[in-house]
Amino acid sequence: MSGLQIISFIIIISSVLLQTHSADGDVYSAVLPHTVTALTDSCVLIPCTFNINTFEEKLQKTKQIYGIWLKKTSRFGEDKSSVVFNSSQNIIQGFRHIEMIGNLTERNCSTVFYNIMMNHSDPYYFRIEMEPKVFRVTFNTNQTDASDSSKTVRIKVIDLPQPPELKSNPDVSKSVMEGTAVNLICSAEAPCPKQPPTLSWTNIPKSANIITQLQEKPDKTHSVFSSMTFNASYMDHRMNISCTATYPRNISNNTTVNTTVMLRVLSDISVSVINCF
Repeated sequence: MSGLQIISFIIIISSVLLQTHSADGDVYSAVLPHTVTALTDSCVLIPCTFNINTFEEKLQKTKQIYGIWLKKTSRFGEDKSSVVFNSSQNIIQGFRHIEMIGNLTERNCSTVFYNIMMNHSDPYYFRIEMEPKVFRVTFNTNQTDASDSSKTVRIKVIDLPQPPELKSNPDVSKSVMEGTAVNLICSAEAPCPKQPPTLSWTNIPKSANIITQLQEKPDKTHSVFSSMTFNASYMDHRMNISCTATYPRNISNNTTVNTTVMLRVLSDISVSVINCF
């Protein structure tokens, strides 16, 4: 398998959450996925960007800019246990490690949560503080009901990853002619881009060429894609080709899941015999 290459593309999809609010004349918004799925004993990236009107002017008045993540509630200050990350006080609570990889001065609040456990399944709110008292706000809150978790990002934790998705062009399960160029594409979610799954193939045709890439999706989450192209051979008829995704774990053993497709290849000879009847 070739080395991972990071590529990106842009398509508009509905899984991105954009909330715009205003308070005291300030208009602010954030872009977050509705849900990120995390694997236990791994990490998960929450892609996060925001916009605040007159942000550049506010930056000129700001001496320090901080990022905060709240769990379950958007009401900052009422319950100290709700703060899982606060860069102003170097607080990391309930997680072994949290790293804000985005640059807040560039409107990027992307954050990696490490060593995910089942009890981390919850809604999370992002808050920014520009000090001294330039601007403070918690993004993506329901202005009429602060307990409403539908307006923020939710971490969904699973113990077993979904099997990779396997597509073919043309559809090899419906038979292809010998010599036809076939493209099999295997994809697996990569909730932790720093520890992406590895994709491997079994029963690889002799003429196969394989390219594997880590791709950034429209909502800034990631998947690993592996594309295998080959010329269909009758010798490969009824051969099962599998794509296996192996997910690394920090503590427990690595987890593997796979998907299989059966090749159905017609030769010129078999077609001639069929036409005789």
